Amino acid sequence: MAQSYCVADYLLDRLAQSGIFHLFGVPGDYNLQFLDHVIAHQEVAWVGSANELNAAYAADGYARCQGAGALLTTFGVGELSALNGVAGSYAEHVPVLHIVGGPGSGAQQRGELMHHTVGDGDFRHFVRIASELSVAHAVLSAENACHEIDRVIRAMLDESRPGYLMLPADVANKPAIRPENALAKTPLYADPAITDAFRAALKQRLAGVKQVTLLADYLAARFGLKQTLQQWVNEIPLAHSSLLMGKGIFNESSAGFVGTYSGAATAQASRKAIEESDLVICVGVKFTDTTTAGFSQRLSCEQTIDVLPDGVRLGERWFSGLPMAEAVDILYREIRHITHQLTLPSVTPAPLPQSEGGLDQPAFWQTIQEWLRPGDILVVDQGTAAFGAATLTLPDEVTFIVQPLWGSIGYALAAAFGAQTACPARRLVLITGDGAAQLTIQELGSMLRDDLHPVVIVLNNDGYTVERAIHGAEQRYNDIAPWNWTALPHALDVHAKAQCWRVCETVQLQDVLARLSHPQRLSLVEVMLPKQDLPELLSVVTRALEARNGASD
Repeated sequence: MAQSYCVADYLLDRLAQSGIFHLFGVPGDYNLQFLDHVIAHQEVAWVGSANELNAAYAADGYARCQGAGALLTTFGVGELSALNGVAGSYAEHVPVLHIVGGPGSGAQQRGELMHHTVGDGDFRHFVRIASELSVAHAVLSAENACHEIDRVIRAMLDESRPGYLMLPADVANKPAIRPENALAKTPLYADPAITDAFRAALKQRLAGVKQVTLLADYLAARFGLKQTLQQWVNEIPLAHSSLLMGKGIFNESSAGFVGTYSGAATAQASRKAIEESDLVICVGVKFTDTTTAGFSQRLSCEQTIDVLPDGVRLGERWFSGLPMAEAVDILYREIRHITHQLTLPSVTPAPLPQSEGGLDQPAFWQTIQEWLRPGDILVVDQGTAAFGAATLTLPDEVTFIVQPLWGSIGYALAAAFGAQTACPARRLVLITGDGAAQLTIQELGSMLRDDLHPVVIVLNNDGYTVERAIHGAEQRYNDIAPWNWTALPHALDVHAKAQCWRVCETVQLQDVLARLSHPQRLSLVEVMLPKQDLPELLSVVTRALEARNGASD
């Protein structure tokens, strides 16, 4: 006899309607009954992870490619293990739904001393913690489940931040009614008086302006403006740039792209084109210490228009409640009217640093620059990988995944698992350091299990090189255990069909990468680099971080 439709089915249908077709996580006794419904579902597939933290990273990487993601953990021990990854999604505005299988509702009401609790009968400790790192949260019951599932998922999609649902084991099987209509983002409209006031102020600000620069960052991508902004710069001759977190928003080989903006660490010609512009339109920009070389940007309040999810700042004046998409549309229309008075600076992104001989950071990144192709997914971990990649000129339609705000070491490897799960037909290139990879290496086994074909490049520079650059270059706390990296894929999957190389010379690296234009299996390349060798940009950033960390105020 077919099982009747229940809360678990309703939740899974809502995931599928939101474009989430894979659920990452780790089984635990409180979520096993829900997992039976996952296995039986026609659209949502279960993707087991090696641990809950990796599952959170994977859901984050999946969401950055798919638009939203989800993970499932068990109560207490599982959800707290995932919390670091969820916090990164919250910090960087990634919509991830965290579903927690909890003890039965009766046991919770009676305050029983259940396993995975802290033994005081209070089952809301972890909900309260989760509330700090989610845009909406709920504890589901038979009475409220469908309404609360819709509320939390809609808030997650609207605000592009994580949501949290605690699903008691018994509630998963409670009867529910199939949803009639798909969930959709809440449409946002500004008060006409606000749009009129903004348009009038903008017209006044644009009078006599000769040079306009468009600076975009990650929030523009999170709120669906990537295509709009690219179309804008295709039609209007504007200098344009992105910060590291927003890299990949623009086609970086197109006319007018002046390189990635990093404050004082930006190449001089590119920095001048941005910071000396009459007007800089910042769309979805947040200036952080690591993306600006220690807040070294030189952009005044009077010089900028700041377009953010909750409003727009023009000079000293705020227009609250003006949605990003509507503000960008007004900006585009008004600037198009003054195209005749604009000049486009002749700036091309600075060339990559030259190698001093041998396989070093400059030689590595030059080789990667020549090898990347349109449509790749490039995932880089925080450290030498992220700051070396910041200087690349990305081919068109490359998805660039990096986590410089939250900056959790090891994020990239598990995030790459999620991204490749979302887009198995695209070539995925993961670049991570040896120290970072040691934190989350188990997910290499998950990639092999699922027959994914990423190109995994491990930069072996003998330890935590980015930490050495900040402080303690020779201190043992920046050392790591030496691993046999090329043997790992075969140790992590008994049926592994991986191919592995260790390269010590540039010509070797070029030869190996030439074989990986269309990889048919997981490919791991260990790249041997000098221990203290840093990308130029990272040298500037680490000096700024060390100075700020050692400051007395």
